[in-house]
Amino acid sequence: MGNMTQADKQEVEELFGRHINRSQIRYLKAGHLDVLEANRHGVYFSDAVSGKPMFDCFTSAGSFNVSRHNPVVMQALEEAIANLDMGTHDLPSAPKIALAKRLVELAPDDLNGVLFAAGGGDAIDCAIKLARGATGRGEVISTVKAYHGHTGFALSANGKEYYRRYFEPLMPGFTFLPFNDLEAARRSISRDTAAVILEPVQGEAGIFAADDAYLRGLRRLCDENGALLIFDEIQTAFGRTGRLFACQHSGVTPDIMTVAKSLSGALYPNAAVLYRHIARLTDFIDANPEFHETYSGGSDIACHVSLRAIEYIVENRLWENAERMGARLCSALTDLMKQQPKVIKAVRGLGLMVGIEYQHEFMGPMMADALARHGVFAVYSGNAPQVMRFMAPLTITVEEMDAVIAAIRAAVRDMRTLLPIARAAARIPGVLSLLNNEKAQIALFGFLRRFEREEHPRGDTP
Repeated sequence: MGNMTQADKQEVEELFGRHINRSQIRYLKAGHLDVLEANRHGVYFSDAVSGKPMFDCFTSAGSFNVSRHNPVVMQALEEAIANLDMGTHDLPSAPKIALAKRLVELAPDDLNGVLFAAGGGDAIDCAIKLARGATGRGEVISTVKAYHGHTGFALSANGKEYYRRYFEPLMPGFTFLPFNDLEAARRSISRDTAAVILEPVQGEAGIFAADDAYLRGLRRLCDENGALLIFDEIQTAFGRTGRLFACQHSGVTPDIMTVAKSLSGALYPNAAVLYRHIARLTDFIDANPEFHETYSGGSDIACHVSLRAIEYIVENRLWENAERMGARLCSALTDLMKQQPKVIKAVRGLGLMVGIEYQHEFMGPMMADALARHGVFAVYSGNAPQVMRFMAPLTITVEEMDAVIAAIRAAVRDMRTLLPIARAAARIPGVLSLLNNEKAQIALFGFLRRFEREEHPRGDTP
């Protein structure tokens, strides 16, 4: 057993619902994602009630590249706490300088400037403001189903109406084009375009990697029209895709690149905007040094921890392990897709950023539940519920990956007992759309979880 009782857990959930977000609790329960994390170490955490170990294949959307409670990064945080504090945000400091210097040493080509930010959304805000300010233009082109965050400019760049609809009117001047469609970009990029922003691998959209020819074409179109190219590498940077930065697969260097998530070392939040030393950008920043302020990004503690996290990735060449383990996972999942074509529609990914697409949206929550029962914590995509994302720590070993693969196979076998019923129901007019509706899923799976708790009142079901 873990270090909490079921009653303890229920109290935590009740207080979370009362003071933070009641709907989030219902949502997590519906998908069997209502785990309280304990014993966080390496590629695992354990359920605080049952003590059951869980492979962390979500890693907070790729934040834990160096694993959880990495001892090297933990030591860096202890050093920082002993000798530093956050520091004064607008004053130079040795930790800021050391991290900025290392970032530009590792970054592709002439990405030689660094601006710090508080988090991913804040970094996107900074990047878009920099592009608009430097070009004097208003139009920003993003992609359909893009996800860039929930702050002002970042929210406006999100390519799914679901995220934007309650907050409109948002920032003007944003256009959304199909991802990987170079012809659409050619028709739209013009002398009015300040920037094109995209993820080299769309994560929330369902793990779609940009084609090399597409990225090269965007680079050429931006250059021809005087627009800036922004890559959002918040999920993909620091080894996740099998390269230190995802843009290195295509050899395309953006004018501006945002990084965050794993820059934290899974311990202390930090984010940065890297930019090319070209006149338009450097002249604007020199003339407007306070165009984007951050009070917590680039703090002295954060920079000390981030530097050690980056060095751990580089010293251990974790992007190479990501490439090997990602290939191992994709090969196994492709074989599984051939065996279970009625369950799995597609497998795709780059490095350890892998997605399984199921035949229907409602299968995402069902598989999250099935995986959890077999000791794998994975989350389906917000913009594509039928796609399950697997983003394990980059430190995962062959033995650990094989255990994850075995758990996925077992979860798919479990699904076979439910799918005939679900597919039969889906043929009834109107039922499929109901099953794919998030609110209906929450209600249905919530009912099933309540039934399960009544059958197993101790709360220690697998």
